[in-house]
Amino acid sequence: MKKFILFVFNGDPMCFIHVLLNVLDMTEKGYEARIVMEGASVKLLPDLVKSDNPLNPLWNKVKDQNLVDGVCRACSHKLGTMDSAGEQNLSLLDDMKGHPSMSGYIEDGFEIITF
Repeated sequence: MKKFILFVFNGDPMCFIHVLLNVLDMTEKGYEARIVMEGASVKLLPDLVKSDNPLNPLWNKVKDQNLVDGVCRACSHKLGTMDSAGEQNLSLLDDMKGHPSMSGYIEDGFEIITF
């Protein structure tokens, strides 16, 4: 089975919707796929849980299926969303000087896709 990790740096909701759709599509087709939120994407966290946010239903589906591997600790700290990550029970990833390491995913057989 192919394994994909979607590293999201872009904080644009129109980009993020494609991340959510792709991780769900890949999973439905039998691939192992997960999301890592990095950079400006972590600014989306507080709004994704709001029921009036158009991304909320997809976000909930992705979280319910445990498809979010985690959130960058350094970026969420710097951008003020660490509390939101914690409230959503999302793992804070920091194995590369406070940021998630791509090399760890490569070593685990994941193909990296960046957004």
